[in-house]
Amino acid sequence: MFNAVVISVLVMVVLSLLRINVLFALIIAALTAGIISGMGLEESVTIMISGMGGQSQTALSYILLGIFAVMIGLSGITTVLVNKMLRIFSGRRLFLVFSLAIIACFSQNIVPVHIAFIPILIPPLLILFDKLKLDRRAVASALTFGLKFPYITLPIGFGLIFQGIIQEEMTSNGIAISLKEVTTAMLFPGAAMVLGLLIALLISYRKDRVAKSAGDVKVQDIDIADGITESDVTEWKISHLFTVIAIITALVLQLVTESLVLGALSGIIVMFVFRVVKMYEGDRVVNEGIGMMGMIAFVMLVASGYANVLKETGAVDELVEKTLGFTGDSHLVIAFFLLTVGLLITMGIGTSFGTIPILAALYVPIMVAVGMSPLASAALIGTAAALGDAGSPASDSTLGPTAGLNADGRHHHIWDTCVPTFLHYNIPLFIFGLIAAMVL
Repeated sequence: MFNAVVISVLVMVVLSLLRINVLFALIIAALTAGIISGMGLEESVTIMISGMGGQSQTALSYILLGIFAVMIGLSGITTVLVNKMLRIFSGRRLFLVFSLAIIACFSQNIVPVHIAFIPILIPPLLILFDKLKLDRRAVASALTFGLKFPYITLPIGFGLIFQGIIQEEMTSNGIAISLKEVTTAMLFPGAAMVLGLLIALLISYRKDRVAKSAGDVKVQDIDIADGITESDVTEWKISHLFTVIAIITALVLQLVTESLVLGALSGIIVMFVFRVVKMYEGDRVVNEGIGMMGMIAFVMLVASGYANVLKETGAVDELVEKTLGFTGDSHLVIAFFLLTVGLLITMGIGTSFGTIPILAALYVPIMVAVGMSPLASAALIGTAAALGDAGSPASDSTLGPTAGLNADGRHHHIWDTCVPTFLHYNIPLFIFGLIAAMVL
């Protein structure tokens, strides 16, 4: 319990639950880990800052996407979208929220833009959510499901990367396994995610609820929502066509170059060239874009620094070594500790992809020693890595939904996104991970 990883993650979680801004919570947690492991305060800060560059490209991508989203809002095309959705989804809340989950799933494979669609689609719909008295926690749960389920279960897009890392790391550490076998094994955590979504949408968040002012990861009020009207008639303009061209250009270039920065930048340039947004409005869109996505960008930077501190302390290795004395050769006990360690690490650093190499290197030899099957090993490593991605204050699976839902300052990052997604996804994932270890 006195391990630096355990204590620092607990500090981060407690501070976040007390409504301390997630940036402060991450910084304090990083310094806590450094000090407990014997680093000085100054050294801890230096290591944290040096590690922040690991997410610099991601941070720039998010800011450019925020600017692009604001420009799309100013084009007026979102008014067309929302007015049509007002008519289609009037009185059909459940259909709306399941549709958002499906759209989020597409962002991981069919059009692999990850969270880039959220600041474009969600802020204009906030008025619709309030009209329908739709609980925003249900929307957060749906979006987080869509951001996680595809990469866990489908070997396409981000899922191909995630499952490929599992396959490569297991093979390099002593368990030969094919990508097809990894996909089969990941059906267990995939089923857990589906169960969590159904409980969230059909049971937990079905009642009427209108969001009240929150303000944690506070996104500045933006003009996108202000521009939405309730008019039944919205004219299609040539600027809307140019906006669609800009969106397609951004998506195509992102797919070709595999760069969100180039994709978002190309969309911005097209909007300026076709004068959908005038050049003299540049300051406005930059300010509002940074207001929308700047916070998530800085959180990702600090989270990268925090992860660097945890790695430098050596506390992750120590944590695993101390758990080995309790496992013996029991598959169930080994699964329990592996899942617990995975939850702690991912909650802390906010990335399931980055957790896989750590877990594989430390636990694959143990799995080989006790005769655990390749399928069970893959299911455990994949589930343990995915645990904590939902619910982590530093994960883009929670920061993304909050960035969209808090565009009007009425959605709390911890209580309205992190806590609901933690409860509805991590608990089923943990249970299904244990089952996979016993039956595969």
